[in-house]
Amino acid sequence: MSSLLQSRFFKQSDPMEQDFVYRLPETWWSRPYEYAWCASFIESSDTALDAACGIPHPFKFVLGRRCMHAYACDWDSRIVSSNIILDAVRMEINEEAAEIVQKGAFTETHLSQAGLTQLPYANCFFDKIFCISVFEHLNLADMQLVLEEFKRTLKDYGIILLTLDYPTIDLSKFQSFVQNAGLEFCHEADFTLPPDALKTDLWGGLYCFRAALKKTVLNSGSA
Repeated sequence: MSSLLQSRFFKQSDPMEQDFVYRLPETWWSRPYEYAWCASFIESSDTALDAACGIPHPFKFVLGRRCMHAYACDWDSRIVSSNIILDAVRMEINEEAAEIVQKGAFTETHLSQAGLTQLPYANCFFDKIFCISVFEHLNLADMQLVLEEFKRTLKDYGIILLTLDYPTIDLSKFQSFVQNAGLEFCHEADFTLPPDALKTDLWGGLYCFRAALKKTVLNSGSA
């Protein structure tokens, strides 16, 4: 588990799942790796959140099948309609993917329309919070607020699993946001770009970084 908890760049040799509920589009260059990594943390006893889950994206369906209590939220109002979600899968992926989702009756996930800076969940509610390829779409102020909301809604011994694009995200600033939010990396963090890093030439060239975070534990005893 310690190796899975390491925060680092994804490598081409990492486990991946090109078929995740349905066959993932080739343009989703990092998702097979992100989904495989995130899914390795799911436990049947979890209360878990797919934060900014997207509309056709399948991770929220998997949470619903594998967790005790699964939640997903997105700012897009379409998220609260299962019929509209199916239509989005049909239009943005294909008909076969929509049929797989429909036949699977993925109805176990509680869906909500919400922005990440004001999550509609109680304090210390989640065992796991997943946030996949979202931070590159946030401004700097919101990144800080989102991490603070994740901390608020995370149980004391919960874990945040998130992925982000580099160099879109300045990793030095990201580290500062993590610390300022009262969070820390679960295990060692390696910010060195390896020679076999997963990469796409799309959008000017991107790499994908994964981070496993937990609440900062403060020592209550005196020295």
